[in-house]
Amino acid sequence: MARVSDLGGTPGHGPVPVPDPAEPVFAQPWESRAFALTAFTMGRIAGRNLEAFRETLDRLTPAEYHDSGYYGRWLHAAEAMLVASAILAPGAVDARARRLAGGRVEEPLGPAAPAKPDYAPTAPGSLRTVEAAPAFAVGDRVRAREGARSPGYVHGRVGTVDRIQPAHVLPDTHAVFAGENPQHVYTVRFPAHELWGAGADDAAAVTVELFESYLERP
Repeated sequence: MARVSDLGGTPGHGPVPVPDPAEPVFAQPWESRAFALTAFTMGRIAGRNLEAFRETLDRLTPAEYHDSGYYGRWLHAAEAMLVASAILAPGAVDARARRLAGGRVEEPLGPAAPAKPDYAPTAPGSLRTVEAAPAFAVGDRVRAREGARSPGYVHGRVGTVDRIQPAHVLPDTHAVFAGENPQHVYTVRFPAHELWGAGADDAAAVTVELFESYLERP
């Protein structure tokens, strides 16, 4: 199933806006508080596991993700992580909002004890050492596997390994606290016509970083 954040190559979203250097980091005061709350939530629940946060973002509804703005979706994700970890009861945030608005609402009680994941990273950051040799070499033709945790527009498409990158923690398992499972990462070059058909510029190409398990030989 497509992830809610996977918008690359999909029509109807218009051009990517060019950032304004004069734009403030936080357009509204609440955005800085949302940033701080989400960072605190990740640190306390997920051990600063950024992949767990991204996984939670992808589980938001399209309305929560697309209609709430950048920091609005951060707040939705923070709430979802707190509920999943049994720190907040389902519906507690909505009940508190109605109560603050003047309503007589009984807030639901959370569980007696949190259910935070038993997690600790094996090293700082996401770079790791993999003893096994890379399965692919520079210049190899490879196909991006269907259904992999990669941009949907490369699924099933054939490209060429352009570079072998350092090994990284695998987001598929790391996001759900099922192990780091580090893998080799490859920069794969896809000709534009392979991605978007014969009408694309023959000289153009797109490079994508892909984990080893996301690739197969054509």
